Amino acid sequence: METAFEIIAEPNRRAILTLLVSSQQSVGEIERQLHMPQPMVSKHLRVLREAGFVEATVDAQRRLYRLKPEPFQQVDDWLAQFRRFWSAHVDALERHLDRIEQSAPTKKATPTKSKTRKIQRGSIGEGDKGETK
Repeated sequence: METAFEIIAEPNRRAILTLLVSSQQSVGEIERQLHMPQPMVSKHLRVLREAGFVEATVDAQRRLYRLKPEPFQQVDDWLAQFRRFWSAHVDALERHLDRIEQSAPTKKATPTKSKTRKIQRGSIGEGDKGETK
């Protein structure tokens, strides 16, 4: 049996999981949005279902797939140790940028060249947190 990381390492499976984040989807909807043949979508959904990442419910003539949170919590728990490592580095970068800003001579900025850089702290994967702006 594949590990959770082996399962989500496959790009087509990640694409399917990304679609299912926003709403439940049928095989046909996934097929159309990802431009994948139906047998391939079904194969990947079977792997995801057997691993516990998704579950299916029957709605009239179609099966609707949705995410199950438990396997993602296990992955998140494992990633937590690395998130702390990343956060420490982001904090150090922020302090470094603050020192540079404080020691730089003040210049009159033109409206087109004036920019402010901010670092947002938080978990990796939460929108744009952790990126520079």
